[in-house]
Amino acid sequence: MAGEPSINTFGQFELHPLLGSIGKALCFSQAPLYMMISVGVVLAFLYYGIKPAAIVPGRFQASVEMSYEFIHDMTMDAIGSDGIAYFPFIFALFFFILAGNYIGLLPYQYTFTSHIAITFALAVATFTLAIVVSIKNQGLRFFAHFMPEGVSLFLAPLLVPIEILTFLSRPVSLAIRLFANMVAGHVMFDIFGAFVVMLAGFGVVGDVCAIGPVALNVALMAFELLVGVLQAYVFAILACIYLREAVAH
Repeated sequence: MAGEPSINTFGQFELHPLLGSIGKALCFSQAPLYMMISVGVVLAFLYYGIKPAAIVPGRFQASVEMSYEFIHDMTMDAIGSDGIAYFPFIFALFFFILAGNYIGLLPYQYTFTSHIAITFALAVATFTLAIVVSIKNQGLRFFAHFMPEGVSLFLAPLLVPIEILTFLSRPVSLAIRLFANMVAGHVMFDIFGAFVVMLAGFGVVGDVCAIGPVALNVALMAFELLVGVLQAYVFAILACIYLREAVAH
């Protein structure tokens, strides 16, 4: 209807050049800006957490040490004794995604993990590392995984393409899982927020009815805080599993 506020639910995901003509020429938008901010936040968290180097750590230092131990134990448990070589990668991957997810929950901020191009780039980087490690540890035997053991050679023309397609689908599923969860959560925020704006035009009755969408948004925020860390963990643990296969087989 004319006069009603127009709410663009997917407008929050649009990229716009920053820094004027320079940003347009360099294709510098919110995504790289917030990736840089996320890296800065993680580095500041680690630096100022470890800086006191107290024997009896305070809360901030303890949180950094617990974060370090959590990712270290996860990496070693999932990959094994060889996991220490890949711990820095898993650590950086987890906290980069976590920072991006949480910064995007702040008002008027941007969630770069809601873009498939970025999540796919992270997935491809993880997938490429797993392939490199596989070839390094297994040599040409790596390609034998595409032919199931004990299967007749007559079935090779059918099974080999299926195995290759299944293997190549890993980065796709890894990217879509993170991207879809981030997009879904922020779209729900906008939908319930739109309900509040629409109901505000109906006077006292609308204000009372708007309590419901507001309460749902508060509950959704708590849920998104859980989803933010859960999706970072899932991405990191799957990266560990791929590296485990590369190292162990």
